[in-house]
Amino acid sequence: MERLSGHTARRIALAAQGFADAPVSDASRPSALARVLSRTALLQMDSVSVIARAHHLPAFSRLGPYPIARLHEAAWGKRQTRTLFEYWAHEASLLPMALQPLLRWRMARAEAGGGTYGALKGYAGEKRPVALAILERIRAEGPLAASDLEGMKGSGGWWGWSEGKGALEWLFWAGLVTTATRRASFERVYDLPERVLPASVLDLPTPPEPDAHRALMERAARALGVATSGDLRDYFRQKPADAAPALATLVEEGVLIPVEVQGWDKPAFLHREARRPRRVEASALLAPFDPVVWFRPRTERLYDFRYRLEIYTPAQKREHGYYVLPFLLGDRLVARVDLKRDKAAGILHVQAAHAEPHAPAHTAEALGAQLNSMARWLGLERVVAHPRGDLSTALAEAVELQGPP
Repeated sequence: MERLSGHTARRIALAAQGFADAPVSDASRPSALARVLSRTALLQMDSVSVIARAHHLPAFSRLGPYPIARLHEAAWGKRQTRTLFEYWAHEASLLPMALQPLLRWRMARAEAGGGTYGALKGYAGEKRPVALAILERIRAEGPLAASDLEGMKGSGGWWGWSEGKGALEWLFWAGLVTTATRRASFERVYDLPERVLPASVLDLPTPPEPDAHRALMERAARALGVATSGDLRDYFRQKPADAAPALATLVEEGVLIPVEVQGWDKPAFLHREARRPRRVEASALLAPFDPVVWFRPRTERLYDFRYRLEIYTPAQKREHGYYVLPFLLGDRLVARVDLKRDKAAGILHVQAAHAEPHAPAHTAEALGAQLNSMARWLGLERVVAHPRGDLSTALAEAVELQGPP
């Protein structure tokens, strides 16, 4: 069995995610965004927006400044030209249309009352008439959001969901509705799949469940390069009972090659087409929900980088900040910054900046350049580094020397 060093595994993993690709000549072209999705397979979504929406950031990390409107067009544009759809993959996600048939098993399970949040299961049973009545209303009236359902208001938050919101979420899980668009508030607007998704996608045959699981595991392996079985399952949130037979088949077929990785205490699998670059010259700020860091055990195993999202941690107990982005330099995670966008003042605030013990001497300079690039992309006029964290002083000097975005 081949044995990989930790350095080699990191470079393989980063290459799989697109960080060893040549720079694009024009990030505004649809092909640039398509290249990102060809590496990541999905963009995780999240309601928190401190600097930008979570699904906006992975493309910036890999392309640099790109027009967000291009992503919105791909996700919520005209039916004929849409290339992405929303569904539950690694949490709520935007995914290439080609993956829609591979997730129909999840839709079928949800319609039968399985595989969803406990609060939604009732809509597959005793509350089904409520959900079907809303479905018929959408069919007759057109796209609707939860806030359009009068008389079905909730108190807000997950546990305060209204009957209408719960019914819509179950219909979405079950594939009976999909996202037509998002309002300015980021509220999802639902419609029938046949009025939103291209007919060429809906007409694709539904693969048998074992085939779908095998295809998703292979896609996860392609996106990760080298991974444990747990890493692979986590990518599309597959259960062990579904993933284990798929993994065994992929190994038997030679698609995945068992390997040992130095320092890993679990078996690993290398995709047979994984690239092995000699070097990775990356410089990128990573969103908390970027595939490079979203599975925290893998992040620690690959990068010796302990990372936790502290949004729900009381302020006085936070170690690094509220919305912290790791900084990738070369093939290592070398720093982390707590960022906040102040659109009215035109400022990107660096509320804290911390370096890792192995951070090279030019970390502040490289990080400052990325922060300036991000500020320009967000339409902000300057970066302000506040005096918190062991990297803050050097970063403030670097930003000042480089000048405004």
